[in-house]
Amino acid sequence: MDKELYTIGKVVNTHGVRGEIRVIQVTDFEERFEPGNQVYWVPQSKQDTPLLLTIKGHRMHKSFHLLHFEEYSSLNEVESLKGGTLAITKEQQTPLDEGEFYYHEVIGCTVKTADGNVVGTVKEILSPGGNDVWVVGRPQQKDALIPYIEQVVTEVDITHKTITIEPMEGLLD
Repeated sequence: MDKELYTIGKVVNTHGVRGEIRVIQVTDFEERFEPGNQVYWVPQSKQDTPLLLTIKGHRMHKSFHLLHFEEYSSLNEVESLKGGTLAITKEQQTPLDEGEFYYHEVIGCTVKTADGNVVGTVKEILSPGGNDVWVVGRPQQKDALIPYIEQVVTEVDITHKTITIEPMEGLLD
């Protein structure tokens, strides 16, 4: 497969006996999981070919998305999907407004303070509720959790893969 794929969810387990999988969302776009949409299942090994699947059913259970695919109808059939990820192609991405970014554009960016000190690299994005939180890996230190809010994140330069922050007191301690 030559297309570049963008992760939208992680398959953490199966659910029930009718072939549902339990997915942790890794996208801000809830409509990704609507019935009729197609997604690619990408195996953990990355050497195997991604599999194109069509969503037949979607519902929420606790904080997980439960998905059922047209191609599978039993627990045994979806067992092999555990541990993989769900992804979409660039063409399937939703257009963004000014000042919005895809997760894959932010992950890997270098974070620095307004006075030029490098903090680290964005390695993950959490979506706990009100605003996203960017997990920034720092050398020889524990990860920094940077809230994506106007008062803290002052500039995002996707072209140069840099993010400038104005850390609040205690943010980087």
